[in-house]
Amino acid sequence: MEKENNSCMAEFLLQGLPDYPELQPALFALFLSMYLIAVIGNLLIILATTSDSHLHTPMYFFLSNLSFVDICFTSTIVPKMLVNIHTQHKDISYRECLTQVYFFMIFALMDNFLLTIMAYDRFVAICHPLNYMVIMSPRLCSLLVMMSWITIFWDALLHLLLIMHLTFTRGTEIPHFFCNLPPLLQVASSDTRINNIVLYVTTALLGVFPVTGILLSYSQIVSSLMKMPSSTSKSKAFSTCGSHLCMVSLYYGTSFVEYLSFTFTHSSQASMITSVMYTVVTPMLNPFIYSLRNKDVKGALRRLLSRAASCP
Repeated sequence: MEKENNSCMAEFLLQGLPDYPELQPALFALFLSMYLIAVIGNLLIILATTSDSHLHTPMYFFLSNLSFVDICFTSTIVPKMLVNIHTQHKDISYRECLTQVYFFMIFALMDNFLLTIMAYDRFVAICHPLNYMVIMSPRLCSLLVMMSWITIFWDALLHLLLIMHLTFTRGTEIPHFFCNLPPLLQVASSDTRINNIVLYVTTALLGVFPVTGILLSYSQIVSSLMKMPSSTSKSKAFSTCGSHLCMVSLYYGTSFVEYLSFTFTHSSQASMITSVMYTVVTPMLNPFIYSLRNKDVKGALRRLLSRAASCP
């Protein structure tokens, strides 16, 4: 078979989800419904937090950014998957594949960074409540988000440039339903040692530090809560962290399970199931987690919908 690198003629075949023809219509309807719920739900969160002056605080600024990233994240994966399910074709061009890898890395890492920033925000709110608005100034909030985007942009670009130097056999099957970096390196025809080294180093740096930041933030939060004399104050303070903890558990839990399944069992099916969880299910659940557990968001959503309903 012919080997090609960075050629517009090169293409891959995505292994996709389990191939049961009788289930394809049901799978298409299921993933389309989940995708629409994720996009509409997160869009409502963005509209509610930006249109309601009561929610113009650092916590909701980061939440609106998280909702935007989740829309982009799931939109990077699901539309192509839906097209492949509907047409029953598995092909994806070289350029489409690299574009998907690039944006998947950006939005997945941005989710990671935003969850870390939100943990720091909760730490300041609970441990330093009197200085909260001074510490979490609009300038600092914007700077944290901007620096996250810049760091992730250059990291994803580095991986993309390294991939472009690899060669692939035309028609190579990728053991996944979308183009992700580890499966793509696994099927490359050329030496991937440099790519793997860079991947391990950047994963350690951009993965370990955010997780450490979240753990440190919550260790300080728990320590402050233990010192509070009133159980009511403890409950009220910790309730503000509940939604964030749910999202952290979903994001890191599914990511960790996928890493274990791919690294130790090399099971593509197990890896794909967990990938569905954090590429489709987690973005869909984000609006429900934050709206159902948060009276301010529920109130803002009601006001937003009532204004929309009253418009002629």
